[in-house]
Amino acid sequence: MTFEGSYLWEVRQQVGSRLLLTPGAQTLVVDADSRILYQRSRDSGLWALPAGASEPGDSFRMTAARELFEETGLVVAPEALVPFASLSRGDLHTVSYPNGDLLQCFSLIFEARSWTGTLQAEESEVLELGFFAEPPEELHPPTQVVLDLYAAYRSSGLFQSW
Repeated sequence: MTFEGSYLWEVRQQVGSRLLLTPGAQTLVVDADSRILYQRSRDSGLWALPAGASEPGDSFRMTAARELFEETGLVVAPEALVPFASLSRGDLHTVSYPNGDLLQCFSLIFEARSWTGTLQAEESEVLELGFFAEPPEELHPPTQVVLDLYAAYRSSGLFQSW
C-alpha cells in the first residue's frame, strides 16, 4: 500500500503535519549467512530496516509481515516472526519527513529467519535493498539502537525495551 489512501494519510488530511503518535513494526531479517536485510529510504537516503505504521485491524505481527512484503517483496508468516524488542523513546524515534509531517513511532521489533519471495524494492519508498554482514554507512539512527537491542537479546534471550 502506498502512503496515499492509508490510515495515516487519512488522519493527515484532518490534522496536517502536527505530531502524531503511531504504532508500527520493524523486521530484522537474517539470512542463512547471518547477514541482515537493510533498505535505503527514498525519503532520507539513509539505510534502515523494513518498517511501517499499523493499519486499522492490524496486529503488530500483521503490520510487520505486511510492511516487509510491501517494501521488499519478501513474504513471512506472521506467526514465524519473533518479537525481541520495542522502541518508543520520543528523543530517538520521532521522525520528521521532508513534507513536514512529524511522527513519534512506537515499534515492536521482530526477527525473521524464514521467508519466501524475491527481493524487490517498492519504488515509491525504497531506493535499494541488500543483505549486509556489517551495517551500511549512512544508517538511520534508530536502526543502530535496534541493532544494539538485537545484540543484547541474542546474548541474554530477554526481550529488550528502549
